[in-house]
Parts: sequence; C-alpha cells; structure tokens
Amino acid sequence: MPTVSIQLILVLTSLLLVLPVVEAVEARDAIALLLGVVLSITGICACLGIYTQKRNGQT
Repeated sequence: MPTVSIQLILVLTSLLLVLPVVEAVEARDAIALLLGVVLSITGICACLGIYTQKRNGQT
C-alpha cells in the first residue's frame, strides 16, 4: 500500500498534467462570456436607437 507522500505526489502529478487542458477550457469560457456581453450590449444599443428614431418620428 503506497504511503501518503507517494499518493500526494501522484495526485499532484496528475493535476499538473491536466492543468493545460483546464486553462484552455477556462480561456474559452472567458472569451465566450466576453463575446456574449459585447453582443448583448450592441443589441441593446441598436434596439434603443430604433426606439428613439420611432419615438421622434424619424423613420
């Protein structure tokens, strides 16, 4: 039966091997979130612009 230190080394090694994949997933999630925020703000501004033009009778 492995000792605690060997188990700890095995766990840390496996985490380090998986770490680049985890970083890539987090980076993709962050990019998707930022893109979603930008598109949402752009859509809201476009809708406000259309509403303002209709309200002022500029259509």
